[in-house]
Amino acid sequence: MSELQSTANISVQLPDGSLREVPAGTTPLDIANAISPRLAAAVVVARIRPLAKVTAGEASDSSEESMYAGPTTDADGTRLVDLTTPLTESVELWLLKEQDEASLKVVRHSAAHVMATAILELFPETKLGHGPATDQGFFYDVYRASPFTDADLAAIEARMAEVVARNEPFVRAEEPREKGLEDYEKQGEFMKVHFIERFTKPGEEISLYKNGNFTDFCRGPHVPSTGRVKAFKVMSVAGAYWLGDEKNQQLQRIYGTAFFNDKDLQAHFKRLEEIKARDHRIIGKQMDLYSIQEVAGSGLIFWHPKGGIIRKAMEDWMREECIKRGYNLVYTPHIMRREMWKISGHEENYGENMYPAMELDDAEYRLKPMNCPGHILIYKNSPKSYRDLPVRYAELGNVYRYERSGTMHGLLRVRGFTQDDAHIFCTPSQIEDEIAACIDFAESVLHTFGFQEFKVELSTWDPKDKAFIGSAEKWDGAVGSLTKVLDAKGIPYKTIPGEAAFYGPKIDIKLVDVLGRMWQLSTVQFDWNLPQRFDLTYKGEDGELHQPVMVHRALFGSVERFFGVLIEHYAGAFPLWLAPVQIGLVPISEKHLDYANEVKKQLEEAGLRVELDERNEKMNAKIREFTLQKVPFVLILGDKESNTQSVSVRTRGKGDEGSVSLADFITRAKTLNETNAATL
Repeated sequence: MSELQSTANISVQLPDGSLREVPAGTTPLDIANAISPRLAAAVVVARIRPLAKVTAGEASDSSEESMYAGPTTDADGTRLVDLTTPLTESVELWLLKEQDEASLKVVRHSAAHVMATAILELFPETKLGHGPATDQGFFYDVYRASPFTDADLAAIEARMAEVVARNEPFVRAEEPREKGLEDYEKQGEFMKVHFIERFTKPGEEISLYKNGNFTDFCRGPHVPSTGRVKAFKVMSVAGAYWLGDEKNQQLQRIYGTAFFNDKDLQAHFKRLEEIKARDHRIIGKQMDLYSIQEVAGSGLIFWHPKGGIIRKAMEDWMREECIKRGYNLVYTPHIMRREMWKISGHEENYGENMYPAMELDDAEYRLKPMNCPGHILIYKNSPKSYRDLPVRYAELGNVYRYERSGTMHGLLRVRGFTQDDAHIFCTPSQIEDEIAACIDFAESVLHTFGFQEFKVELSTWDPKDKAFIGSAEKWDGAVGSLTKVLDAKGIPYKTIPGEAAFYGPKIDIKLVDVLGRMWQLSTVQFDWNLPQRFDLTYKGEDGELHQPVMVHRALFGSVERFFGVLIEHYAGAFPLWLAPVQIGLVPISEKHLDYANEVKKQLEEAGLRVELDERNEKMNAKIREFTLQKVPFVLILGDKESNTQSVSVRTRGKGDEGSVSLADFITRAKTLNETNAATL
């Protein structure tokens, strides 16, 4: 056993429900060894929760906070700790092995420390920022006057292998905050000084992790030693401004990844190749779907004819669904007076993401970053009774938000986009039914467009953050309503403190694509602030005026981003109802053109999108062109087909399916198209 901090005993409850009485100061590793030395060799990290389940504030997933801000503790007191952490109170204990998702993040964070060790051994003039684990690996932000080259990255990776081979223990130590600040200031470690000042308070102890001669300010936890970081790769380096401010120093962000074994590492690189093959920017160009014209400006999307057809299918479906679900379609201006944005709170709380004001002859105007104030003005334009509520307005509205030049990414991060926005004005007693209906609508969107899996996050406020407006009572009530709906629907969710909109809490629905990647698209938000700011009312049953509450919801999120995700999910091979060209016609020779035009006419009359290749090219060349464009069906038309009113069908992904009557094929294709089938 390790040296005990106390002679008192504590209780440790294991996952099977069994209890062990051990001396206070016993470590998770001690308990693992007592169970089995083999288990002790396999565990990576421990998860503990006080048996008393004392609530200790909610956790944050901010990458900086996960590095520096004291032990992250869930609302029920659960937290990850090193295997060598002395246990000083009775706890539930989980000993996590490699199969646990949390273990992989701990290994990756430890790999970031191994990389920092290697960087300082090779380039001692480097100053360190932070190095969190990510879903794909890890990175470390560093400052060095000279840029790192590919040869430098290779040298860093080789030195990391040496650090791993040394099998240096990760040892946690604590020291007074003031000493840490003094030491780091002397070393010129300006980023470490910032993190200590930001995430700790005067008089506190700060935690340091040491391996060999390397020491880093860090909360942890870590694997027992550098030798547990076995399969890793230094990937690339990119620029990143300190604190995201272009006026600050240009940092270098070195990316890497780590896994428990080489098999998983190689599988990761294979997956990266698949991701690259699905890149919407490449496929979008190959299929001529959209473009970004630098002469017009970064982050502004030009929809080409084929992309425009897909957009029309998306928007037509959305508008029809909105009408079915009781929404009224509205349209609002792209610019509005600056004064209105002051009333809404966007000027104060969202101004840095808005474009500068335009001074016109009667007032200053700003491009809209949101549609909500416009919908509020429509609501306010005429008196409302409780009998009118809920009022649901929906708009596919263009909005404009400032993004820094280095942050934009194809369709996924843009400056101008179309938001499938809706706002629901209702009584407090109606709010939970409306939120539930929005979630049902979101599920319908995802399933219709071919996504079967999603994850949900509930974003709440931070009472200490002045950016959030409204009283604690209002926030608690709103969070309670969202929680009640999710619980009633049996939807698992993760609570993310401090990530709410400034006007209210929200439910974010993240779809999971065919590669298992999560995408933030749909959101449902509770808002009592804007109705108050704009003095919205309705006449209640009692004849008095009352203030409605408001739901913001966007299900595509933005048409552009959703389209980009669709491209990558399907790798451009869209289901029939979304495909820009649904059927390609290949006449074998010129003498079959008359029949081909007859087939084209009948297909188009059935509501299908058809392209006839009339070029004087060989049949195989025409088929290959349609195949490269990922057209769902290619119909070959020759003598036999002309004489029998049939078509020879080639189906994407299946190949030649033989001849069928034209009438039967039309019935098949029309059914697939009209039912929005997600597959062929």
